[in-house]
Amino acid sequence: MKTNERFSRLPQVERLLVRPEVAAYFGRVSRPLCSRAASRAVAALRDRLASDPAYPSDEGTLLDGALDLLRAELESLDRRRIRPVLNGTGILLNTNLGRSPVPREDWDAVRETNTGYCNLEYDLAGGRRGRRGGLASELAAELCGAEAALVVNNNAAGVLLMLTALARGREVIVSRGEQVQIGGGFRVPDILALSGARLVEVGTTNVVTLEDYLRALGPETALVLRVHASNFALRGFTSSPGTRELADALPPGVILAADQGSGCVGEALAGELPARKYLERGCRLVAFSADKLLGGPQAGIVAGDRDLVETLGRHPLYRAFRPGKTVLSLLERRLVARLNGEPSRAEAARDRSPAELVRFGRRILSRLPPGRARIVPSRAAWGGGSTPDESFPSRALSLTPARSPEALLAALREAPVPVSGCIREDAVLLDLSTLLGADPASIAASVADALAREELAAQDSGRVS
Repeated sequence: MKTNERFSRLPQVERLLVRPEVAAYFGRVSRPLCSRAASRAVAALRDRLASDPAYPSDEGTLLDGALDLLRAELESLDRRRIRPVLNGTGILLNTNLGRSPVPREDWDAVRETNTGYCNLEYDLAGGRRGRRGGLASELAAELCGAEAALVVNNNAAGVLLMLTALARGREVIVSRGEQVQIGGGFRVPDILALSGARLVEVGTTNVVTLEDYLRALGPETALVLRVHASNFALRGFTSSPGTRELADALPPGVILAADQGSGCVGEALAGELPARKYLERGCRLVAFSADKLLGGPQAGIVAGDRDLVETLGRHPLYRAFRPGKTVLSLLERRLVARLNGEPSRAEAARDRSPAELVRFGRRILSRLPPGRARIVPSRAAWGGGSTPDESFPSRALSLTPARSPEALLAALREAPVPVSGCIREDAVLLDLSTLLGADPASIAASVADALAREELAAQDSGRVS
């Protein structure tokens, strides 16, 4: 049979798109992406026919082959969508899993604001354009005990704005022990370079003295920056001056600012200095994340002296960093709740009793196959760059794999509602502190699905061997 005749039997893209199993993906990944995937499936079969004269070219085989390729690609596209994941990692503020979950009551409260029009930049009293932000800035300032505050897209934006507006073309002093890199390649020296400020390093990795800072001061010094250690901690022979000691020693024209990072505003957590304390001890500005310990949506807050905050707000870069109505309305709700005494997610997790976690775990266990899971002691962490070497007691589901813990972990990620966990001593652990709040039936359904598929794969592997 001639090659052109074999090609003529390939299914047309439109024939694939009208299949119900393909059309079902239109609402999830869009018809255009399905069409592109169908074109790639047909092209792959065309290449196969061209390279393999023995490959079957009857229409039924080619249709089935195209559908198999197409379904695999559509499933891969579907898995890449932003979707719910059950967090069994034991890390409360897991950056890979979206950090702090937005409380359902906050989401429900701002639904109408975000599905319709709102007064994002409209002065209702005067009937004219107003200042963006609602009450978020005032609430954030109150929470920090600051004169003023500004809300931006994230903490990195806040730090970059601060350095650009206040130190561009001048010097910024940073301790060598605070020139950190956090997840995703965010490096303090790189942000300084991007802002146009010049980095002046002082001290050593583990020791910096007040004299080191004072010797580095010069006519070009604009700012001294203190940086939260984030995802690591120095132990042993370390020393640095306190924030108050440093603030008192600096001349009036040099700004002391802090990249607090973790969003700790009042929690009593080991190794964390709340944003309010930085300001009380002499920092004129402090920047931190809203979606970490604070528990809000992804945003950054810069709080401090009114004149400096207003300078940031007037800078052209601020326009690129302003959040929209969804972030601002959610942040307003969270700030109001925190000011009214509602505990943070970290505090709530720390204060849960082991008995509560065990009761929750048993509700999941009762729906799982006997002998495949048990409740064991574990340790959970706050995450999100906060308290990097601190943890608190928790409980976890320990799952026994039929084949290997790696295979079971992969099966959990492929469950109807994906589950993320970790491996400990040849078992898969799903920490109950980070699962608490999710539906036990939904957790059990995903775990049971993964256990069944991993066991089936183990049996198939045994038959092959």
